[in-house]
Amino acid sequence: MRNKIDLRKLPPLNALKGFEATTRRESVREAADELCLTHPAVSYQIQVLEQDLGVALFSRSGRSLVPTEEGRMLYRHVRQALETLIEGTEAVRRTRAGTPLRVQTYVTASIRWLARRLPEFVAQHPDVRVQLSTCAFEWDFDESSSDVGLVYCAEPPGPAYHWAPLFEYVLTPVCSPALASHLGSQPDPADLLRLPLIQIYSEQHNWDVWFEAAGQEYAAQSSIVVDTLAVALEIALEGRGVALANGPFVDDDLAAGRLVRPVRHQVTCPGAWGVICRTDALENARVRTFVDWLVAQK
Repeated sequence: MRNKIDLRKLPPLNALKGFEATTRRESVREAADELCLTHPAVSYQIQVLEQDLGVALFSRSGRSLVPTEEGRMLYRHVRQALETLIEGTEAVRRTRAGTPLRVQTYVTASIRWLARRLPEFVAQHPDVRVQLSTCAFEWDFDESSSDVGLVYCAEPPGPAYHWAPLFEYVLTPVCSPALASHLGSQPDPADLLRLPLIQIYSEQHNWDVWFEAAGQEYAAQSSIVVDTLAVALEIALEGRGVALANGPFVDDDLAAGRLVRPVRHQVTCPGAWGVICRTDALENARVRTFVDWLVAQK
């Protein structure tokens, strides 16, 4: 049997909010504004906490309040405890009926892969509402705003996360058949330098990696630069340039002949596209159902 918690050792819990905000902002006034309290109310919370602990938690430096050594020590524990409490209560709130399952991915992965498959999931699981959010530049999984992510990870995350790889991160040039015809019957990687190459400015190194693996120097000055692979592929479909795909997002276009691979050289990079969530989130039936379904799509 677990030991009983000695609640008598707890500090005044309401005062911890004022202490955390004041420490983080180094200002009682700013903490009060954040918490929608008066300046004296936050000052009183800190005073109550200091009296309970028997130590000073702040010293003044000019107009700022600087935490003492004891204040810094306490802050680490208070911050962790509040984050854990928020995480737990949010997990419970998300189990309420009607609460959407929040799925994070990127623009290209959403438009060219996941969004096309989501209606099938909804048809199979009409009791699960799915809220899909996309981001163009933020690669990391944001567990504060998402339950599940379809993301790229350069290496597997730590044990706090469940991670299931879905696709390799393979760099493959693609373009329209008309543009590829300018290269002749047996082009090599160096021949691509004669065509407009489309870069993604958050992934500009990908062309460097591809050409280096082919033993070819690459100068990016003449490239078209866009913000997402989805945009790059639209330009490629129009026959205006060569895009560098990095996953299964061109499979349908290749199968239909709308795009072709002008050269056969491709590069498999470290990491993978995959599905991610917090390990403890798998206890939620909706999360487990969606993760299992997504893995089955690969």
